[in-house]
Amino acid sequence: MADWVTGKVTGIRHWTDTLFSLTVNAPVAPFTAGQFTKLALEIDGERVQRAYSYVNAPGNPGLEFYLVTVPDGRLSPRLHALQPGDEVMVVNDAAGFFVLNEVPDSDTLWMLATGTALGPYLSILQAGLDLERFNHLVLVHAVRYASDLSYLPLMHRLAERYAGKLRIQTVVSREKAPGALSGRIPALIDSGELEKAVGLPMSAADSHVMLCGNPQMVRDTQQLLKENRHMAKHLRRRPGHITAENYW
Repeated sequence: MADWVTGKVTGIRHWTDTLFSLTVNAPVAPFTAGQFTKLALEIDGERVQRAYSYVNAPGNPGLEFYLVTVPDGRLSPRLHALQPGDEVMVVNDAAGFFVLNEVPDSDTLWMLATGTALGPYLSILQAGLDLERFNHLVLVHAVRYASDLSYLPLMHRLAERYAGKLRIQTVVSREKAPGALSGRIPALIDSGELEKAVGLPMSAADSHVMLCGNPQMVRDTQQLLKENRHMAKHLRRRPGHITAENYW
């Protein structure tokens, strides 16, 4: 049974009508960058909960979460309406294996995300630990509209911090946007456009690909990489080239 603690909202930032970031102070146990926890509110006498990844680096007392409001959802609209000073419940112990110590060495680490699934990568990059094993880092954030690129300024600051080691590429599917590719991640890999834009190859010989996002993207990209790039899912007992996490 999960051990819940009470947190206090210290900040909320509304990026668009549906995208927002919630910052909470709560006495949670230490976590590893890339992991997730659960947030909950008491609604009509029931504890309604959902899993969310940490955006902040471990050790930062401002626990940050990147959320999307689901119109008919029971929890997200209530979280969207929270104000500084309000209370929210947080699971004490983080969970999940979408972390760097589960990823094997490679020349290039590709971090591909759709929507709010960008969060785990921001935590990993802000933590800055265990990244010396990779010569190149690539962060790809795919969204529907340019206004959904909430953390683009932070992504650019991180690129500066890593002094050429980290390359940023945005993908916008429903409109043209400066600097962004157009389309879906699987199609951009299949056509070679993503690699051309980034300037690095994606192959079994030199790459490890982390996938975090909507299940359809994860499924389609894994299938493409397996069939066209001879890349296999990474398992502890059988090392491979793909680490994936669905993000609803």
